[in-house]
Amino acid sequence: MLLLIAALFAFFLFVGQPVAFALALSAIPVFILSGTMPPTVAVQKMVAATQSFPLLAVPFFILAGNLMNATGITNRLVGFSRLLTGWIAGGLAQVSIVLSFMMGGISGSAVADAAMESRLLGPSMIAQNYPKAVAAAILAVGSIITATIPPSIGLILFGYINEVSIGRLFLAGILPGALLTFILMLTTWTLAIRHGYAADLAAPPKARELWKSFIESIWALMFPIILIVGFRFGIFTATEAGAFLVFYALIVGVFVYRELTLQKMREALNASVSDLGMIMLLIMMAGVLGYAMTIERAPQQITQYATGLSENPIAILLMVTMVMVVSGMFLEGAANILLITPIVMPVLTAAGFDPIHMGVLMVFLINIGGLTPPVGVIMFTVCGVLNVKTGAYTRAALPFFLALLVFYVLLASFPAISTALPSLLM
Repeated sequence: MLLLIAALFAFFLFVGQPVAFALALSAIPVFILSGTMPPTVAVQKMVAATQSFPLLAVPFFILAGNLMNATGITNRLVGFSRLLTGWIAGGLAQVSIVLSFMMGGISGSAVADAAMESRLLGPSMIAQNYPKAVAAAILAVGSIITATIPPSIGLILFGYINEVSIGRLFLAGILPGALLTFILMLTTWTLAIRHGYAADLAAPPKARELWKSFIESIWALMFPIILIVGFRFGIFTATEAGAFLVFYALIVGVFVYRELTLQKMREALNASVSDLGMIMLLIMMAGVLGYAMTIERAPQQITQYATGLSENPIAILLMVTMVMVVSGMFLEGAANILLITPIVMPVLTAAGFDPIHMGVLMVFLINIGGLTPPVGVIMFTVCGVLNVKTGAYTRAALPFFLALLVFYVLLASFPAISTALPSLLM
C-alpha cells in the first residue's frame, strides 16, 4: 500500500496537480481499499489538522511580517546593513547576506526573503557589474538564513507536526543562523577579492552615521531580543509571541514611523490571507495523508528498514540527509516539512539524535533542496525575477554550495551549536 501511495503522489505531481491536492488524492486508496474507514474520516482529519493552539503562531507571524514590511522597517534595515558591510569587498552582496540575517526576525520565509531582496538589491548588484547569475546565486543562497533564524515558519511547522517545543526550536536556530551568515560572508569576500567585485561604500561609515541608522532600525532589531527574553522567563509561548508581534508591528507602524496607512494595512492583510491560505491547505491535506500513512504503519516500517540497512547513526543521518535534499528539489518547503519529517524523525530519534538539533538541521536541508535544480522553489523565484537561466545560476552557485556543505558538516558534527541556547535559557 505504501508503494501505491508513493506512486500515486508522484503521478499527480507529474501531471501537474498542485502539491496540496496531490497529498490528499494519493491517500484515497487507504480509505477505499481498507473497507473499515468511511471517506468522512478524511474530512474529519482535514479539520482536526487545523485545531491546534501552537499552529496559531503561523498566521500571527505571517501577518506580523507583512505589517512590519508595510511600516518601512525593511528599508531601514537595508540602510543599516549597507552601513555595516557595504564598505567590505563585495559590498552589496555582503549587504544582502546581512539583510537576510536581520529579516529572519521579520519574514520567517526563505522564499519571501529571496523574492524581496531580488527586487530590492538585484538590479543594483547587476548595475555594479555583478554577473546576473552570480547576483542570483548570492541572493538565493543568502535567503536560507531567514529560514533558520526565529520566527522561521519552517521551524514552527516542524515543531507542530513532530510535537517538538517551538520555543526551543526558535532559540536553537539563532547560533546556526549567525554561523551560516559568517560562512556565507567569508565565501562572498573570497569571491569578491578574486573577481574584483567592488565595495558599495568608499570607506567605513562614521560612528555617528552608524549610530543614527541603528536607532532608526532598533524597532526591528529589538524583536529577536524580546523573543529570547520572553521565552527565557516564560512570559509567552511561540503563539503568544506571534500575537504580541502583530500588536508590536501595529504600534511601530502607526505611532513610531507613522507609515502604516489603511491602504498599506489592507495590502498586508491581503498578502497574509494569500500566504496563509496556501500553508493551511497544505496542512489540511497533509493531515489526511499523514493519517493514512499512520494507519499503514509507514514510520515504523521505514524505521525498521533504515535500521536494517545500518545501525550506524552517521550512516542513518546521511541517508536522511539525501532524502531531505532530494525531496526539497521537487516540493515546496512547507509541504516537505509536513510530509517527510514525520516519516524520518522516528528513524533519527531511534538512532539517538536530539529532536531540537534535527529540527534545525532538517529545515536547513529542505531549503538547500529549494536552491537546486530541477524544481527548487527559491532558485526559480530568484531566476525569474532577475531573468537568469538555471544552468548559469547553478554554475555560479557552486562555491556557495561548498560553503553550505561546510556549514552542514559543522552543524551535524557539533549538536551544541543548535542545542546550547535552549539548554542554557530553558
